[in-house]
Amino acid sequence: MYNNYPRQRRFRKSFSRQSSGRNSRRFNAINPALFVNKAAVIGIAERFKPEHSFQDFAIEEQLKRAISAKGYHEPTPIQDRIIPLALQGADVLGIADTGTGKTAAFLIPLINKILHNRRERVLVLAPTRELALQIEEELKGFARGMGIFSVCTVGGASIGRQINALGRWHNFIIATPGRLRDLINRGKIQLARFGTVVLDEADRMLDMGFIDDMRFVMAAMPAKRHTLFFCATISRDIEKLIGEFLSNPARISVKTRDTCENVDQDVVRITRGGDKLAALYDLLGNKELSKVLIFGRTKHGVEKLSKILVGRGFKAESIHGNKSQSTRQRALALFKGNVARILVATDVAARGLDIPNVSHVINYDVPATYEDYIHRIGRTGRNGKQGKALTFIE
Repeated sequence: MYNNYPRQRRFRKSFSRQSSGRNSRRFNAINPALFVNKAAVIGIAERFKPEHSFQDFAIEEQLKRAISAKGYHEPTPIQDRIIPLALQGADVLGIADTGTGKTAAFLIPLINKILHNRRERVLVLAPTRELALQIEEELKGFARGMGIFSVCTVGGASIGRQINALGRWHNFIIATPGRLRDLINRGKIQLARFGTVVLDEADRMLDMGFIDDMRFVMAAMPAKRHTLFFCATISRDIEKLIGEFLSNPARISVKTRDTCENVDQDVVRITRGGDKLAALYDLLGNKELSKVLIFGRTKHGVEKLSKILVGRGFKAESIHGNKSQSTRQRALALFKGNVARILVATDVAARGLDIPNVSHVINYDVPATYEDYIHRIGRTGRNGKQGKALTFIE
């Protein structure tokens, strides 16, 4: 545990505000001991040996060249198991965390499907605009020069421009649930023409209250379709959706270990009268915190903290729901490119993002639920690396 820090009265209140609804339960009700855990000692793990190489897959040669050009040398576990099934047209349930290569696991076979049939159309549904844009970026990387076109329809961007883009031929629509439903209601998208649907991070869409939108979208799809469904966790509600949306799916799970096992977890206690900001400054003064993701509870608090850090000379950016799509994308690019060392974010804005080499996650404001805590700290300690998570406790 980190030492207590004296705090001045003007910083007596956290930047978080009491929220309502699902997230109204204060995290303080959970035993703080849950935030303290040493990462499992990672010995010399047995190296994964895929059953296939990318050259083995029954895909077009130009797609194999594109995969090689992107630096993909051999399939990850989820790619090794899902790509052959998706190429056969089987419905698939993929259970895997972000950062396991699942985006390529569904994009590669679906690009190949379109190369075989140029009239094929694919819908990809994602919980957040950042994840949707990330998927489109990866799609463009694989399909460059192949005459495959996509439209990304997400909130926070001009719906007029999206409607114009939908008027041109496209093979992929990559969408968030709310904006997609809006466009369907306006008569701009007819899902009866789409033979394939991908539900990415379906558990997060459920958590974010998109269940009605998901059912609306799936009801608009043809009854006979190809469905790929991805989630990180399986709950009773998710099982119900699987039964509704998929037909005899192949179940593939590559969650071989809990993400948290790779993360050193500790707390920073702020005693009565302590200075929470001073404690944060001290932590960020340590060069070991090379790439830091800081979570706050509210959009206002995240923006305020980011500006304070910039004022103190730290290279910090922020993402939250009040920022425009272009501003959020710029902040992410600066953080991913190591121009900004710190990214301050809300839970919703950061969901689904695959940001490599995050050294530390700091919970400046405690999350509303233990599930949110697990999702936050899962942004570090990826791909066999160890990460660190610190939670401020008042």
